Amino acid sequence: MDTQISKRRLLMLLTLLRQQTDEEHPLSTAEIIEYFEKHGIVTERRTISTDVDLLCEAGYDIVTVKGTQNKYFLGARELELPEVKLLIDAVYASKFITPAKSEALIHKLSALVSVHQADNLKRRLYVSERIKPVNETVYYAADVIRMAIEQQKQITFQYYEYTPTKRKVLKHKGKVYRFCPYDLIWNVDRYYVLGFSNSHNKVISFRVDRMCNVALADTPAVPPPSDCSIAAYGSKVFDMFDGHNATVTLRCKKDLMRVIVDRFGENVQTEVLDKAYFLATVDVSVSPTFFGWVFQFADEIQIISPPEIAREYGKMWKK
Repeated sequence: MDTQISKRRLLMLLTLLRQQTDEEHPLSTAEIIEYFEKHGIVTERRTISTDVDLLCEAGYDIVTVKGTQNKYFLGARELELPEVKLLIDAVYASKFITPAKSEALIHKLSALVSVHQADNLKRRLYVSERIKPVNETVYYAADVIRMAIEQQKQITFQYYEYTPTKRKVLKHKGKVYRFCPYDLIWNVDRYYVLGFSNSHNKVISFRVDRMCNVALADTPAVPPPSDCSIAAYGSKVFDMFDGHNATVTLRCKKDLMRVIVDRFGENVQTEVLDKAYFLATVDVSVSPTFFGWVFQFADEIQIISPPEIAREYGKMWKK
């Protein structure tokens, strides 16, 4: 019986320190003893000190503040307060996560810090007014896709779009797609799955939040084509809009180097052209999305080559 009480007391002490203490809110020995008495467990100062030593030996960072009466708090945690703040901000800001799921995730994240710190988190944050989805099936779809990648299996799903009246309709009269997923990509606050499409006979991407009835198939995965680099494909495709891949040279104003590096990474190939401009050679998916990105900079970014892509860009904006 004494052993059972000791185990229970040790677990209760760990829970108490995890939930109620932090660097600014330590608990004194007297406060801990009073807590145990409320739960019908009689203990003493020496027992508390011994239990703290046992928790420290087990790897928990229990900090002792020496004094006429020792005080204790849980130091290092699985996630520190700044890390929890960062994750909560990301959850609130994400357009991918529904309001209900946001609240559930934030509640779980808040449990990783003390109740005092959790109260500060609630006061500090606001409910974002950004557009949030209402469909939570996307989380389960992403899970099935991850499972298919791990087990090297294909998946089946249907894909939907919106009518002019904002009604969801399945594409191609409810056609069931068969698809071999290679990777999940997070891009511009959306999940995309990259893989080989049987019906398209090439590597393409689908938005996960537009997929429905996603299911694991028994069909083994199809290896990526020998000339296909998954990493390269992901970096070439702008916002996951499919087009034809090409190497494009851009003439850019000198003060736009930050924009180019942000878009294409620090390894982007650049060359100083003159005092006012530099050239950037980039691999992109040539599509209206790419042209729209260039257009936002007016004449500060120009497509120099290949000439056929420059002409295609020019024709698009003359329409």
